[in-house]
Amino acid sequence: MKDYHKILVVVDPTKDNQPALARAIELASKNHASITVFLSIFDFSYEMTSILSGNEREAMRQGVIAQRKAWLADILSHYDSHGVNIESEVVWHNRPFESIILHAMDGGYDLIVKGTHQHDKLKSVIFTPTDWHLMRKAPVPVLLVKDHDWPVAGKILCAINVASEVEEHQSINGKIIEHALDLAKKFDAQVHLVNGYPGTPVNLAIELPDFDAHTYSETIRMQHEQRVCYLANSYGISSDFCHVKEGLPEDVIPELALKLDAELVILGTVGRTGFSAALIGNTAEHVIDSIDCDLLTIKPDGYHSPLESE
Repeated sequence: MKDYHKILVVVDPTKDNQPALARAIELASKNHASITVFLSIFDFSYEMTSILSGNEREAMRQGVIAQRKAWLADILSHYDSHGVNIESEVVWHNRPFESIILHAMDGGYDLIVKGTHQHDKLKSVIFTPTDWHLMRKAPVPVLLVKDHDWPVAGKILCAINVASEVEEHQSINGKIIEHALDLAKKFDAQVHLVNGYPGTPVNLAIELPDFDAHTYSETIRMQHEQRVCYLANSYGISSDFCHVKEGLPEDVIPELALKLDAELVILGTVGRTGFSAALIGNTAEHVIDSIDCDLLTIKPDGYHSPLESE
């Protein structure tokens, strides 16, 4: 992928099959990159055993870490590394997302790769999973992998925002497309652009009797199509691969990904945090539950993780 030389792979301790590792090896072999396989573990019972001394508890923790390192070594022995340099790291930390992001920042990694699965949407709103924290707070791109192949001549779908005049949104469109084109070159894939635009506000049609809803909708559609095609043309992408649909991004993106049978969706996330983000969620977080392909999230230039101060 684009200028990625160090890849951090987060493994799932509950599974022997690690699709994130397999995908990372594919990417690393095409980028001459190195991989660190990362596992964050924690068992509260080891911290609560008051009859043991601090040294004894530390010895128990180190024993668990050694067991997990041996398990990782066994996992790695089943993967053909294609000549990629792979190291492993096991840490004891009670907040997995923090340990992942801090390790990525300290080690100067260019990409975090993690396996994922369908979330229970109700629980996702109440209990924010590690995936969400990584998408919001990791300063480097995060690739969330589902268990499927990337075939030759596959399709990469770039979710772009052409409605906003905010410079941050405009610049991230370019970053998304550049990552996609670099991947497409390495994997012989097609790059498609998708944009959702809002429908006609119902209250306008009710409150303004002379309001022409059809003309309004057509004007919005044409404006979005022109902007998307202009953006595509500036990167040498055919207008045939531009898709502008009426609807919310979290509906439009999964529908088109399914229709195209895309292998990867790339989108930007500005990393909102706090109560409103937990309640409403970012587009990326809605999309991940609805697509059956990989998702790559990218931060805008100048983004600083809230963990950097720690």
